[in-house]
Amino acid sequence: MFRKLAKAATAAFAVALGAALLGTGTAQAAGPVIGGGSGIVIDNQFECTVTTVGYDGAGRLVGLTAGHCGEAGSLVTAEANRGAGVIGRFAYANHDLDYAVIQFDPDRITPVNTVGRVTITGLGAPAQFPQIVCKEGRTTGNTCGISWGDVFQSNVETWSQMCVVEGDSGAPVVVGTTLVGMVNAYLAVACFGPEVGTNMSAILGDINARGDVGAGFTPI
Repeated sequence: MFRKLAKAATAAFAVALGAALLGTGTAQAAGPVIGGGSGIVIDNQFECTVTTVGYDGAGRLVGLTAGHCGEAGSLVTAEANRGAGVIGRFAYANHDLDYAVIQFDPDRITPVNTVGRVTITGLGAPAQFPQIVCKEGRTTGNTCGISWGDVFQSNVETWSQMCVVEGDSGAPVVVGTTLVGMVNAYLAVACFGPEVGTNMSAILGDINARGDVGAGFTPI
């Protein structure tokens, strides 16, 4: 099924990615600006990218990132403002689908829906060939490319021809302003090999089935 991704690059197969960009948008709270595309540091060790921020059905402020970035209980700080201290923690990490749910402290971040050149206004179905998808990651910023679709008919992942490298794990993958997936890995050669990402439909289906933190997620 979906590959468990390593935290370091390899020459020949899927490698893990991580980190992000400083966000912009409408302020809703005091603290570092965090949205889909922002950089986070996990346990003061690993840098990954936030996929999106919003509220779950219980009103909790939550976000998503790649599952290989940490474990349940891992502490999260903002890459752009590490001095602000812990802003949230991993509530759950699924290493098969490679996504994690972050529960943010609403008093310690400013959640936004625009970071760099990506704005998220809703959630959508996986991208299909030959749609153009874009992502916002802390290492390579905003890059776009053609979607190859669900290559293995897994209903879990989509391949696309976007530049991603280490530091981009969890980056939001959008069609226009619709969030359709997250960045999880690249194949073979950074920025040249296909990007492999988990579909939002698969992630949200699993989150809702669990019925815990993140269930009923709606982006801000």
